[in-house]
Amino acid sequence: LQNVRIDPSSISFRMWKDIPVPFYLTVHFFEVLNPKQVLQGAKPVLSQRGPYVYREYRYKTNITFHDNDTVSYLEYRNLFFQPHLSNGTEDEYIVVPNIMMMGAAVMMEKLPNFLKILLSGALASLKQEAFMNRTVGEIMWGYEDPLIDAINTIVPGLIPFKGKFGLFIDFNNSDSGLFTVNTGMKNISQVHMVDSWNGLKKVNYWRSSQCNMINGTAGEMWPPFMSPTSLEFYSPDACRSMTLVYEQSGKFKGVPTYRFVAPKTLFANGTDYPPNEGFCPCLQSGIQNVSSCRLNAPMFISHPHFYNADPSLVNAVEGLHPSKDQHGLFLDVHPMTGIPMNCSIKLQLNLYIKQVSGIIQTGKIKPVVLPLLWFAESGSIEGSVLNQFYTNLVLLPSVLEYLQYIFLGLSVPLIISAAVLMAMSK
Repeated sequence: LQNVRIDPSSISFRMWKDIPVPFYLTVHFFEVLNPKQVLQGAKPVLSQRGPYVYREYRYKTNITFHDNDTVSYLEYRNLFFQPHLSNGTEDEYIVVPNIMMMGAAVMMEKLPNFLKILLSGALASLKQEAFMNRTVGEIMWGYEDPLIDAINTIVPGLIPFKGKFGLFIDFNNSDSGLFTVNTGMKNISQVHMVDSWNGLKKVNYWRSSQCNMINGTAGEMWPPFMSPTSLEFYSPDACRSMTLVYEQSGKFKGVPTYRFVAPKTLFANGTDYPPNEGFCPCLQSGIQNVSSCRLNAPMFISHPHFYNADPSLVNAVEGLHPSKDQHGLFLDVHPMTGIPMNCSIKLQLNLYIKQVSGIIQTGKIKPVVLPLLWFAESGSIEGSVLNQFYTNLVLLPSVLEYLQYIFLGLSVPLIISAAVLMAMSK
């Protein structure tokens, strides 16, 4: 118990502070093979590109202990491209939707026609089209786009940022918010449980108190002596708390584990799963509208390849092949300590595109939730850390258990002998 508390003297503190586990961010893009036909109303044909793999280093700063048995910290992520693990380079070009343009068009759909005409004229003068051909590095880490200034001029406040635009521009060399979690010093069952995030006890992205709740841990460790039921964590990337459910017991390189996976209801809509009504407005089950925490852009998250989603989403495009082995997320956790041994958290980012009257660049695009990319954050304990873990938490307890039975076996003849001698003495 002492060694799983968040305390500088505990064994797990070093692991918590500077995670020794090698983490990798793996990104797959979906290239649109028939952009001209999509503009005429055809079904998008997609081809998965990648993976593009990045080594992820995590470390905590501003670690501050408080009197109420909590600790606050910022955790930073640094990403470094790994060419030898990737199938392609960051300099490769990929045809994807013009995310800024198509997103702004849908966002402006209900605004006055004269504003849409202004935007359409600006798009024409800037030679902006519905699909763009850019490098992996530009899409990931940002590119200069004069459209940003044009939109800020036409509709101030529609996109509250300036300069570069990139899907992962805020992911690298940045923190995931100020977490305050319980140390477990007085109550070990609360260790790692989130007390607040950015000073908030709940978020305000969603339409119900239940959906806005910040539940569970920060997704790194859990309280010890876990039961085979479920676990929760708050994900700033998904802007919500997530609950995973127990699937099976197993072993990771000899260490006992519980495997937790996503339930089919994780991204279900409010019709199929009423508690998720607070995440709506919803479309089909299997995708979650995250526009409220993504600058109101028409963005949705899901499992990769629309795994566990309404079949209509898969059928609306060509080139998707959902499978549990490739696209299901999982966490393998050592139940005695609550420390993950092996994990792969996977999410897909999707853009809702459609024809918007008054903006000619949207052509005759039929409404569709179009996958942009999916990514996995994966890691497993290995090397000296695994050896220490196995020795202290598997081997030694097993030896002590065997010794217990040996001593018990030796004690039986001694007890019998003692009883015989007592009887004889009488």
